[in-house]
Amino acid sequence: VFGHQRSPSMEFKELTKKDAQIQLAQELQKLLVTCPNSYKDVIQKDFEGYEKLFGRFINETGPSVEWEKIQKLPEGAVWNFSELRAPDTELVKNMLNKLVVVKLNGGLGTSMGCQGPKSIIPVRSELTFLDLTVQQIEHLNKTYSTNVPLVLMNSFNTDDDTQKVIRKYHGFQVKTYTFNQSRYPRINKESLMPIAKTTGSDADLEAWYPPGHGDFYQSFKNSGLLQEFIKQGKEYVFISNIDNLGATVDLSILNFLLGGEESGKCEFLMEVTDKTRADVKGGTLIQYEEKLRLLEIAQVPKEHVDDFKSVKTFKIFNTNNLWIKLTAVDRILDEETMDMDVIINNKHLDNGLNIIQLEQAVGAAVKSFIGALGINVPRSRFLPVKKTDDLLLVMSNLYRLQQGTLVMSPLRMFETTPLVKLGPNHFGRVKEFLRRFASIPDMLELDHLTVSGDVTFGKGVSLRGTVIIIANHGDRIDIPPGAILENKIVSGNLRILDH
Repeated sequence: VFGHQRSPSMEFKELTKKDAQIQLAQELQKLLVTCPNSYKDVIQKDFEGYEKLFGRFINETGPSVEWEKIQKLPEGAVWNFSELRAPDTELVKNMLNKLVVVKLNGGLGTSMGCQGPKSIIPVRSELTFLDLTVQQIEHLNKTYSTNVPLVLMNSFNTDDDTQKVIRKYHGFQVKTYTFNQSRYPRINKESLMPIAKTTGSDADLEAWYPPGHGDFYQSFKNSGLLQEFIKQGKEYVFISNIDNLGATVDLSILNFLLGGEESGKCEFLMEVTDKTRADVKGGTLIQYEEKLRLLEIAQVPKEHVDDFKSVKTFKIFNTNNLWIKLTAVDRILDEETMDMDVIINNKHLDNGLNIIQLEQAVGAAVKSFIGALGINVPRSRFLPVKKTDDLLLVMSNLYRLQQGTLVMSPLRMFETTPLVKLGPNHFGRVKEFLRRFASIPDMLELDHLTVSGDVTFGKGVSLRGTVIIIANHGDRIDIPPGAILENKIVSGNLRILDH
């Protein structure tokens, strides 16, 4: 037809895809040659995993979710935590002996201006995320004479430092295991080929990345730990992010999975909690093609992003606290039916290169398991520390520390935590943040705090209601010791106004 331009034929597209996969395989083989013999097996397994992931990325056509096909969650898909009951005391030991605790420990503390693993940042009374986790599990093991092991999934970024730190737990009543998630090559956005010239990440750290927590399943199996724990008679693994201070072992959830006639029927349990305006980007559970499925913001078509963020449409979000049956993981990996959507993470490197990281989310595997359910848990089980805003909350008198667990103070009148926004330029880095507080303010009656600019707090300050403190460029505000700010706006030249 006159004026009609031919679109690339399907055949051409298929050949291009095939070609990209062949080229990638060749490039990975070249990289493997640069690898020392002692690491060859590990790197080869990583590359096999990466080729599968790349294959999925190249061959996926169209969106992974068609918005019109999303169904309402069926009755009974999400249980309510309040309906669960704790097990009888004599059953607890037996149940705990069937549990493995895994903490995702691959992240660095760079978002808070720290070097090394995030898990070794002090968060409360000089104790780190890792210290608190070990205390919690040791308390369980001592109380019930059990042997719940702690497993850390490290990345190549965090492994060395973590290994040094965990030596200090040698005398504790917690057996600690570690394994590494894969190390995958970053690929050039234009050529789709690895940017690495050699497998040594020390020489070219920017060329490699840990591929998100969806890598847990295969790496856990590759490490030999999955089989080892199944042999030991362990049945469930409880996975959570190391920086979620609310993710403690809950006996009622364990009883739900292991107690009564339904014991072991639910292979995958995802803890969700009610969405607030602060959680609009969190993944949510949906029913899709008759299966429970995790929907992430990256999968949402642009025109539906506002619907996704709406607290009315999607009322819950994923906390990334997951309880998964070990034999089910083993079966699904053997059958090769593990199905997780590929997340494409575009990044711009300092050297000007645009690269792609292919990742997967651990919760996205929910659709691969039999009898998968959600459980709506209290907000107290979701207490992540991503920025210094969160650090201020967990260091304050809003919480009390009991055997490594942070518990909301009974003196706080509301169940919700205050909304805190600290200016990143002056408060973003932990070192700078700590320097600005002579002592952490009393925040028991605080609803909302916004601080921007060069602000310091004297000893014994009390913040109540809504407090906004803004130092203009070039100004500095020093909140005097003992000050009580209740519903106040403090502006550039230290005028204190009623809010």
